[in-house]
Amino acid sequence: MMADDAMAKARRGRRAVAAMFLVNGFLIGSWAPQIPVTLARLEITEFTLGLLILTFGLGALVAMPTCGYLIGRFGSRWTVRVFGVVSCFGLLAVALSPGIVAAGITLFLFGGFIGGMDVAMNANAVEVEKQLRRAIMSSSHGFWSVGGFIGGGAGGTLIEAQGYLFHAGVVTAAALIVTLAGLSFLVTEPRPEAHEVRRFALPRNPTVYLVGLIALFSMIPEGAVLDWAALYLRQERGADLATAGFGFAAFSGAMALMRFAGDRVRNRFGAVATLRVSSLIAAAGMFVAGFATEPWLAIAAFAFAGLGIANMVPIAFSAAGNQPGTSSGASLSTVTLMGYSGILVAPSGIGYVGEHVGFAPVYVAVSALLVVVCLMAGLARSAEFTHGEPAQPPA
Repeated sequence: MMADDAMAKARRGRRAVAAMFLVNGFLIGSWAPQIPVTLARLEITEFTLGLLILTFGLGALVAMPTCGYLIGRFGSRWTVRVFGVVSCFGLLAVALSPGIVAAGITLFLFGGFIGGMDVAMNANAVEVEKQLRRAIMSSSHGFWSVGGFIGGGAGGTLIEAQGYLFHAGVVTAAALIVTLAGLSFLVTEPRPEAHEVRRFALPRNPTVYLVGLIALFSMIPEGAVLDWAALYLRQERGADLATAGFGFAAFSGAMALMRFAGDRVRNRFGAVATLRVSSLIAAAGMFVAGFATEPWLAIAAFAFAGLGIANMVPIAFSAAGNQPGTSSGASLSTVTLMGYSGILVAPSGIGYVGEHVGFAPVYVAVSALLVVVCLMAGLARSAEFTHGEPAQPPA
């Protein structure tokens, strides 16, 4: 009977953490249609707007390692609660900012709370996996993609109809309602051991950093497509403006669909095999996209790459959260920090290279990084579930 109750709580926790992923993606997606409004409202240049957007990413990168300490000290459930509730007010604070300085500060804080919530909800999803004794990370990230789609898709229409402040208020209210509804059902991990919470420290386990490289090499392609696919298709492959926009749409759509199937694939074939095959699929897609001469072939290749990339980061996060002898929060915050650098920092370098040699060689080089992930796939063995328990890598 007690086992049945524990499993029922874990299933409720699974739905609750999915709601947190949905809210996090929804908040980030809702910020996207506010970007052009911010440009006009503050009467700033595109360059200045780019610096403001960068502060959002910097806030996330600063908060992530701090969040790892908080998870080790108070647990992922408490950390999700704090960062989740505060994150709901981030977009409204940005929309209410009267000038560039205030906007920079609020964007930094918004990014910090969103980034902290990201680490905490991934740590909580790892705990749900342990309690359910099966993978749920890929579909959790699928809910994040759905939230981003809803936020980005509905935001522009709402802003046009009612204005940017009304939109920000609706987003805040909707996010807060869903967050508060799910918070009480989040699972709680075992009490952290004393050695895990004495002080802030980076993990000593070198495998954590190698898994972080897997996350980084998995997310650099995502950033390369997100920021530069449209320009690549337009300038180097002759696509019109409407067609160029399908590059990232096809990539993200395929990625979202595959994430909902990813847990079943991982449970059936194991984390290592899934990561190995996924990385090769992604590498093939990026390689073809780099050599494609026709826009629609490149778009199809980006979609194929999305099918592979979909499950790579979730597996890396699960592997980080299950490292033996290391705090789940500390490991996840480190891997998340390294991984998100691929989206928040690497694209600027990719833009510099693309400006001088073109983006086709960039996508071919990115495919090589994905082959490296294939070679490193054995490091994800801690994300395997053997007889219902995460497998422990050999000492």
